[in-house]
Amino acid sequence: MAVPPAFYLIPGLGADERVFQRLRLAGETHVLRWLPPQTPAEALPHYAARLAEAVPPTRACWLVGVSFGGVLALEVARLRPLARVVLISSFAGPHELPWLGRMARATGLYHLLPPLLLPRLPHLANWFFGVKSRPDQQLLRQILQDTDPAFTRWAIARLLQWPGWPEVPVVRIHGTDDRLLPHGAAHSQYRLPGGHLIIISRAAEISQILNQLGAVETA
Repeated sequence: MAVPPAFYLIPGLGADERVFQRLRLAGETHVLRWLPPQTPAEALPHYAARLAEAVPPTRACWLVGVSFGGVLALEVARLRPLARVVLISSFAGPHELPWLGRMARATGLYHLLPPLLLPRLPHLANWFFGVKSRPDQQLLRQILQDTDPAFTRWAIARLLQWPGWPEVPVVRIHGTDDRLLPHGAAHSQYRLPGGHLIIISRAAEISQILNQLGAVETA
């Protein structure tokens, strides 16, 4: 008898389980909630090891990471050899960052970015994340307003310093109009119409993809 697939979902920067609320997955589903960094300079591998404590090391599973959550999914997968990774609206290394991200990485100017900028500019946030419907805009606004500035500052620094793991085999799902990570679609097996928040706007299609992957894995 086939064992149902297990999905461990990791939300994006500042987001929580609300971004997964429209998914319909056939199997065990667990959301790995963000942990407070132990220090402002906690290294990403150390943080990932703490996050990985919620993932059983002896069971095959899928680590599904959205945006910054994809970075953590790749880091956790290094500690859980039986886990397979799905990146949604994410990236596998700094070579995929847009030019502004690469410049911030090279200069260290990301330390000057105000973490509460987007919550104060909702129209700019809607444009960057590619959300168009009123419900999606309201959800994005709520998530941004609930974001912890200290966590955002830590995560941006870790993200832009991350060396990447492009050699790790992954399944990638990306929006064709993603403005935050525009290069991701070229590296993805699944390209869906939409922006950075396709996890919300294309939840039905993403659910179908994940369920198909889970069915093949457990067949």
